[in-house]
Amino acid sequence: MHEPGKNNFSDILNDVLPYPKINRISEDEKIEKIEYHFTEIMKTMGLDLTDDSLKDTPNRVAKMYINEIFSGLNPKNKPDITLFENKYHFSEMLVVKDIALYSNCEHHFVPIIGKAHVGYFPEKHIIGLSKINRLVQYYASRPQVQERLTVQIGEALQNILHHNDLAVVIEADHLCVASRGVKDISSQTVTSHFSGKFEDKSVRNEFLSYIRNNK
Repeated sequence: MHEPGKNNFSDILNDVLPYPKINRISEDEKIEKIEYHFTEIMKTMGLDLTDDSLKDTPNRVAKMYINEIFSGLNPKNKPDITLFENKYHFSEMLVVKDIALYSNCEHHFVPIIGKAHVGYFPEKHIIGLSKINRLVQYYASRPQVQERLTVQIGEALQNILHHNDLAVVIEADHLCVASRGVKDISSQTVTSHFSGKFEDKSVRNEFLSYIRNNK
């Protein structure tokens, strides 16, 4: 058994989350616990929790964590992926680009904002277009590092398609870099996951030309 909080690569591929016992409590219980602890944090910071603007903040933050920005920690929220028969026998590369991506850095719990690009070669089935967007945001809706997020999206789509002719590229701004520390507001992080046919340089370059093409 590996150290809690340390994700083995096999865990990344299998989408295993750390701290499984915590995930056994209800969402309402999680909200209650987070609200209590966030109240203590705010008190420690010297904030006045009787102020109209602050008194409900711990509850708002707790609900936001569980129901919104970290909802991807609950496997029940994983979207159902619709596959359609490839009745027209479309065999060229299919690309969905500029998918809005909102996540949070697991090191500082501040936003990661960017876009994802996905490409694959259809075989017997085609994925419903909006489902790719939903899958991207599901994996983004948890404390993340961009490298792991890229692999998780790629491996999940490979499992759905039952083949590995797939590409994922993520371009993102990290507010832990822009708003603290070095405070660099201009740098961007790019990660990629290429497998199957996309390991061929010419195929990969075709995909990259599509996502670089300005609207």
